[in-house]
Amino acid sequence: MRTPCINVCSIDPANGFCVGCGRTLGEIAGWMSLSEEQRNTVMALLPDRLRQSAAATLEHRA
Repeated sequence: MRTPCINVCSIDPANGFCVGCGRTLGEIAGWMSLSEEQRNTVMALLPDRLRQSAAATLEHRA
């Protein structure tokens, strides 16, 4: 089963996304019970989530 996990598991309290993979706690907890189509839908969202999180972190540090 495909997973976006990179073993960097920490939830950003500002947005609720894992800083490693970009999933929410609910998505992480329910990953095994999601259909392949649902997992693919979440996977498609992750690059944008991670980019937005990184941009917000850099903005906050400035």
